[in-house]
Amino acid sequence: MKRSVLTPLIVACALFMENTDSTVIATSLPAIAGDIGVSPIALKLALTSYMVSLAVFIPISGWMADRFGARTVFRLAMVVFMAGSLACGMANSLEGFVMARFLQGMGGAMMVPVGRLVLLRTVPKTELVSALAYLTIPALVGPVVGPPLGGFITTWLNWRWIFLINIPIGIIGVILASIFIENVREEDVAPLDVPGFLLAGSGLATLMLAFSSGGGHLISPPLAIGLGGLGVALLGLYLAHARRVATPVLKLSLLRINTFRVSVYSGSLFRIGAGAIPFLLPLMLQAGFGMTPAHSGMITFVSAVGALFTKTLATRILRRFGFRSVLGFNLVLASAFVASYGLFTATTPLAVMLGTLFLGGCLRSMQFTAFNAIAYADIEPKDMSFATSLYAVAQQLSLAVGVALGAAALQISALLRSGQPDAIAAQDFMPAFLCVGVVSALGVLLIPSLAPNAGAEMSGHVSRRKVRDSAGDGTARRATAEAVQQHPRAGEG
Repeated sequence: MKRSVLTPLIVACALFMENTDSTVIATSLPAIAGDIGVSPIALKLALTSYMVSLAVFIPISGWMADRFGARTVFRLAMVVFMAGSLACGMANSLEGFVMARFLQGMGGAMMVPVGRLVLLRTVPKTELVSALAYLTIPALVGPVVGPPLGGFITTWLNWRWIFLINIPIGIIGVILASIFIENVREEDVAPLDVPGFLLAGSGLATLMLAFSSGGGHLISPPLAIGLGGLGVALLGLYLAHARRVATPVLKLSLLRINTFRVSVYSGSLFRIGAGAIPFLLPLMLQAGFGMTPAHSGMITFVSAVGALFTKTLATRILRRFGFRSVLGFNLVLASAFVASYGLFTATTPLAVMLGTLFLGGCLRSMQFTAFNAIAYADIEPKDMSFATSLYAVAQQLSLAVGVALGAAALQISALLRSGQPDAIAAQDFMPAFLCVGVVSALGVLLIPSLAPNAGAEMSGHVSRRKVRDSAGDGTARRATAEAVQQHPRAGEG
């Protein structure tokens, strides 16, 4: 088999392992919590720690590949991910499990962008489109396969196998990468903004740890408040630092571009609602309705099927109505569906539940696709790497906030009802879903600031105002939009 075919297959398999793992765990949280002796709500930290780790390390993964070679970093990423998987499978405490998930996130943060970089630099341009198509597989298939797989393993085997099966897959991946992937690197690499990375990374991690530990899990409330203040201070120092350096690790000045700013801010609010679903929904079905993990997984995967279905329609819808109309109308409708999940009860007909989840998945996928594309409509080619890093950080943080906010709303409802924040019952999920749905809908307030023809170069939507498409920038922007939609995480938001 040709190297140009093997390379994308190796990268796609590695990304499939990482992507599937992140969807499998959500179905298994109640079983994991019972085994390690904690409340299921406490395992919100296992989800948020992984996402925060991605947010911290994604911005430097490209620099590492340029500096040390794409093959070297890609193999290292798989080794780190395997080490985190092994630690997760052996964890017997909340602290150990959270730290193992953070380690997993470090590996995942390097695997996703570096794997893509491997293709861009080793596959001939004439074969690049077909090679990149392999990278859509993890995003499209992973969320569909993950929940049923996690439910099956948890119900019939043991949740630890969710993580342990990554080890042989990862070993094969390292061997194949060593044989078939070239160790390409850049000759002239700009210096890494180490102070900026340390300030931003520690600030984000500290602030999210404080926010996610609400309710007294892992650390005490007074310590959480102190860490929250420290995180804010560190991020304030980063803001001052970023204004003084030419190549900051996060280029915040890009937020002056309206299409990028709206996509980041409005998209982050929307993703808070979307980020809460993988945590709240399986927990409601299992802890609230008494379903088995297998039964739960066979229900929750329907949202991913809806997302997959919408991928075939997104381009036509955007071409017909344009970004601003789709983003505004669809955001409100998708947020309403998020809130509607709280109306489910143990007696809700299965057909109604599946239909609601399918339509909700369709709407969220449409919103993600539109946000992911218009974010880069007015970004210059020289700023594209900075924009993708900043956007990825905002994306992962908003998903983590969604988990933390959903858990907080769940605990507050349980506290008001029973006096015990961890004594959750089925009726506590309605206010939790309503809370994250309302926050998600707030993003619509920013949509009117978009111009009527915003992103018309990408969507092909004909507006009243003639859109100029220069041969260089227009082609580059459309290509970038297509690449963004093929990003391994685009289907998740």
